[in-house]
Amino acid sequence: MKRIAAKYIYTLDGFAPIVNGFVETDDEGTVVGVGECEDFGSEPVVWHGAVVPGFVNAHCHVELSHLKGKFRKGSGMAGFIDQINAMRDSSSREEKIMALSREMDRMWRAGVSAMADISNCDDSFEVKSSSPMYTRTFIEVFGTEPEDCAAVIEGARTLREEAVSCGLDASITPHACYTMSPELVTAASAEGLASGYLSYHSQESAQEEEMIASGTGEMAENRRRAGMSLPPVTGKPSLMYFIDRLVEVHPAPFGEHVLLVHNVCLTEEAARAALGVMENVFWAVCPLSNLFIHDTLPPVPLMRRLGLDICVGTDSLSSNDGLDMVREMFCLQENFPEVETGEILTWACLNGARFLGKEDTLGRIAVGMRPGIVGISDIAADGRLTSGSRSVRLV
Repeated sequence: MKRIAAKYIYTLDGFAPIVNGFVETDDEGTVVGVGECEDFGSEPVVWHGAVVPGFVNAHCHVELSHLKGKFRKGSGMAGFIDQINAMRDSSSREEKIMALSREMDRMWRAGVSAMADISNCDDSFEVKSSSPMYTRTFIEVFGTEPEDCAAVIEGARTLREEAVSCGLDASITPHACYTMSPELVTAASAEGLASGYLSYHSQESAQEEEMIASGTGEMAENRRRAGMSLPPVTGKPSLMYFIDRLVEVHPAPFGEHVLLVHNVCLTEEAARAALGVMENVFWAVCPLSNLFIHDTLPPVPLMRRLGLDICVGTDSLSSNDGLDMVREMFCLQENFPEVETGEILTWACLNGARFLGKEDTLGRIAVGMRPGIVGISDIAADGRLTSGSRSVRLV
């Protein structure tokens, strides 16, 4: 049995915290009590800060952890892709596994209870299967040439079977509009939708939007120089092109869980188009990665106005200095100060759990749930995060 008291307990039943509250868990980490301290009979452990449920990292590429500190910032998406292609295999398999294992452990100790993780190979499977952190692995596919579609899907199916054999929940998923033929976007989406879960890099950069809308720009030229086929020019936002490919799988509406990642160039037109056909759509933001690559942030005010279900991810150490959920939340709060702490925590905990279908266990502090209990230090008097805020797993 563990009893913890703090000035702020964010249960996430709403945005407001319990002030001077407590949470009590049994030896397995299941919440058995929560409330105000005046109702608390036994002497608790006092945490000087905020207590929150375990985080859900809604978008990560943990297998790229060996690339920490190797990429130049501000390269734009085309330059970033060139760096990935040059350095993805710059370390041995043993070095890659050591790096990703270290980061998985660090995330767990910092309070990440679950993760939606992208895999392009099997480097991370055994580490994730032995971690106490819940992970859904998204087997991500690429391929710009239509004739390669069948072989790419067959390889992805083999990799997914390997992930499942390690005890992981796994789904095949498309990467993004600019790295795939239309045929492969649809084929990979069909696989993901059949599993009930799909994650897609959507509207991450102005360069991909320009390529889809007009067939021009730096990314289009990058693809042409490499001898790759380009996706069709649509004159529309790339998210609407993606919706067109989904409709090739089955007619709308889509009841499956769909995660749209990054959304830096999201427009109201595209967002409403997605809301019109997707019944369980979530929108991941990875602000520090977006600043790292192209010094741009997603349109959070628009996303909030439209009532989108926002999640928070870290992306990878090829495009971030750390996999730190509190740093991501602080970045959001600094750039969008109108967003209160409880709302950002809802994005970082509850909405990610909902996307993963784990909201009955994770994402909130409530009796009978087992979300993990996390302490955040250096909270301001008004409950806001500060530059010194750090997280640690308490349960």
